[in-house]
Amino acid sequence: MTPFEDLAQFIAVPRLDGLCLSPDGTRLITSVQRPDPAGAKYVRALWEIDPTGDRPAHRVTRSATGESSPAFRADGSLLFTSSRPDPDSADDDDSALLWSLPPTGEAEVIARSPGGCNSPVAAGAGNVFAITTDRLPGADSAEDDQRRRGERKDRKIGAMLHEGFPIRYWDHELGPGFPRILIGTELRDVTPDAGASLLNAGYDLTPDGRTVITDWQVALRHGQHQGTLQAIDVGTGQRRTIAAEDGASHGRPVISPDGRLVAAFRETEGDYETPWTLNVVIHTIDGTAAARSLEIGDDLSPNEVAWAPDSATLYVAGDRHGRGAVIAIDLAGAIQRRLVADAAYSNLCVSPDGRYVYALRSSMDAPNAPARLDADGIDQQPLPLPSPAPELTVPGTVRDVTATAPDGATVRGWLYTPADAVEASPLQLWIHGGPFASYNSWSWRWCPWLAVARGWSVLLPDPALSTGYGPDWIARAWPHRAATVWSDVEALLDEVCTRPEIDANRTACLGASFGGYMTNWLAGHTDRFSAIVTHSGLWAADQQHTTTDAAYWKSGLFGTPADHPDWYAENSPHHFIDNITTPMLITHGNRDYRVPYSESLRLWWDLVSHFDGDPADLPHRFLQLPSENHWVLSPSQSQLWNETVFAFLDWHVLGEKWRRPELS
Repeated sequence: MTPFEDLAQFIAVPRLDGLCLSPDGTRLITSVQRPDPAGAKYVRALWEIDPTGDRPAHRVTRSATGESSPAFRADGSLLFTSSRPDPDSADDDDSALLWSLPPTGEAEVIARSPGGCNSPVAAGAGNVFAITTDRLPGADSAEDDQRRRGERKDRKIGAMLHEGFPIRYWDHELGPGFPRILIGTELRDVTPDAGASLLNAGYDLTPDGRTVITDWQVALRHGQHQGTLQAIDVGTGQRRTIAAEDGASHGRPVISPDGRLVAAFRETEGDYETPWTLNVVIHTIDGTAAARSLEIGDDLSPNEVAWAPDSATLYVAGDRHGRGAVIAIDLAGAIQRRLVADAAYSNLCVSPDGRYVYALRSSMDAPNAPARLDADGIDQQPLPLPSPAPELTVPGTVRDVTATAPDGATVRGWLYTPADAVEASPLQLWIHGGPFASYNSWSWRWCPWLAVARGWSVLLPDPALSTGYGPDWIARAWPHRAATVWSDVEALLDEVCTRPEIDANRTACLGASFGGYMTNWLAGHTDRFSAIVTHSGLWAADQQHTTTDAAYWKSGLFGTPADHPDWYAENSPHHFIDNITTPMLITHGNRDYRVPYSESLRLWWDLVSHFDGDPADLPHRFLQLPSENHWVLSPSQSQLWNETVFAFLDWHVLGEKWRRPELS
């Protein structure tokens, strides 16, 4: 059996994430995830890839706890974080340590902190590096922080006293400690006054190691906050503002190799009338010139940036037309050149001679794999590099499909079909999350090839609000109007259902996050599906908008039901519970703070309490995942989630007897 037919094999397939290049361009490092022996979690190890493509990849770290966050120092040593035991210490602390692996020899611990060592960043020259760590409020040193943590542990104190918003982020509580930026092996704290300002911050070091550029969150009235860019002098800790703008946030800084410029993302969250925007802005670090917003064309929605060695060209990767692209922008002449547009690219690394751009390439039929691009190429074919992960042979075909929406717009999507099918196949329709996202790359969490291997076809649409189609595509359904999104989805669904290879009488709809919201909403607006699967989906907008970790964004965008009664009446799924006749499978993690678990609790009660039949005949099911969050991340529970989904769809769509999955 192939990994797509056997879920146990599938969760064991090695998975690549992250990429970094040595200063001399001779070593390319990635991390590879595999399940631990119990299947309880994925563990990362670092592997080296030959940038020339001549030699096979080889493993460079090995431990039971794993290694992550690789970063090279100027001397060629490799930094990484790991909670594996330090052989030179008797401490049994399981927090992440900072390790350094020289070009030859063994790795050694070079820094430790009670709050762990995270996200190492090294300067381009010298061997200065920075990390982040969590410090408890009031702790003025590592020793003081360690003492306070020990007291909390011994007395079993888990309390956190909040002084502002936010208090959660996706899957974890924000507190009791808050991030600080520490410099060098002595771990000198250059942000003792940060408070909550460095929550989820991105940061970078200037090549000379003298300045840190970082996100810095500023609290505003009414629970709102603003992302600014700050420059912190490494020697003195003095801080100055590089970017601060009403109505916009700046973050994820990337400093140019000459140390003069910093590229950052500028995001406007929008309001009820004005759509969300995201673009790239170039700032001078010394403030001698005005910031410059890049007008990125070709409908590219930017995701990340990387500098050329001469600091005159910026490479931008992002979503484009149901795929991805990498473009080069000549900052002097504002000339844009598209290097590649065949797949999604991430983790851009530019060679020190400027000849190549290395990246991880992901497509609808292939997971992340290392690739090399010619920096001066145009719409080229990338060079695949030997990967630590095996090449997978998918069990079918995937192709572009389009349809015309009621307003005349062309909707794009992907249709997966089984290989060698002898009869029309049942169809699963998947609606993506975000909503600012695109179906353009491989997904391990929601992999359509698992369904294809079981004889299903799968349709993945990019409706209004999807990225990679220009700002007007987002504006079409603003602010998150479910009916417009559904009309796009249904237009593509109608077109696909006319094809002879599709059985239009056996269909199901699935979605997660925003897709889960959409499945909840359409359950009360159509009975064309035989089953619906909703994961981490909003059910009652007035409830979720004030209980999510991002309440500041939801309240700023949608207001209250009193502000916009028509929107809430039309777009909150819970208003349509009396119309639901389709069997629904609800799945949700208890530790989901973006779409709180209470959404599914309320949906489940509404479904059960509105069912008039014999309780033994209840067609709905609820898979509760107490240890999971917005995503199902553990290998074993990912396998269980897939087994449950297929059992539910087999029952209601294919007419098979209900098979209760073995929860063990």
